[in-house]
Amino acid sequence: MTYEQLWHRLTPLYDAGEAKAIVRWVLDARFSLSMTDILCGKVTELSSNDQTELEKMMVRLEKAEPVQYVLGTAEFCGRQFQVAPGVLIPRPETAELCELILSDRPEEGNILDIGTGSGCIAITLALEIPGAKVTAWDISDTALRIASDNAKRLNAPVQFEQRDALDSSFFMFNSSFSWDLIVSNPPYIAPQERDEMGKNVLDYEPETALFASEDNPIIFYERIGDYAIKSLNSGGLLYFELNPLTADAVESYLKSIGFQDIDIRQDQFGKQRFLKAKKI
Repeated sequence: MTYEQLWHRLTPLYDAGEAKAIVRWVLDARFSLSMTDILCGKVTELSSNDQTELEKMMVRLEKAEPVQYVLGTAEFCGRQFQVAPGVLIPRPETAELCELILSDRPEEGNILDIGTGSGCIAITLALEIPGAKVTAWDISDTALRIASDNAKRLNAPVQFEQRDALDSSFFMFNSSFSWDLIVSNPPYIAPQERDEMGKNVLDYEPETALFASEDNPIIFYERIGDYAIKSLNSGGLLYFELNPLTADAVESYLKSIGFQDIDIRQDQFGKQRFLKAKKI
């Protein structure tokens, strides 16, 4: 099967540009075919075993399964992270959050990542801030297993723990241990935004990592903020990835519980996406 035939199979789901990009990604990542190889027709020269594997991958892609799950990896901040159904695929916006944190030049200290998923934030910070002691929490067994595997493979010193941010026991602050930096990319998509989302997201990525509560769409921010104002050291920083629809509400809540120097930043698309706050 030719390259053109392959990407045309995906056009019922994606525009031509995205379909081509997905097929090129698969051919490069799994079969080591460069764009030059593709243009020279080497797709048709794959071995019978590789052709069989490629066909299986194409069938999965035709069902709108994200290419990252099909390949088993996703790029994040220049590193490859293992991903699978059960963990959110790392987004470019979340990489921007890490870049924002690192641009503030945090010193080594105790860092907590709440809702770690694949571990992309915690592992990136652990590798980029030598000497930091990074802990990562998640409710999901699957996420913790994948995150732990990623940390081992990338040689990142991260301690993983199973915690539920909505469990009341989550707020039992242990005064013998506190944090210098807390970061979270919690579930924040409003249920009414579901109709605007693609089948590749809705059918495959974990709903618990995507959607906020319909009754209280900022509940995770409130609970994490409540914990952070108690457990951060003086001068400690809290970072969030935000839904632009609720950014102002999150800011107001954090002000009401005592956070200061709150700064909301835009992402590359000009949307209110990140928040930084300080405990004085």
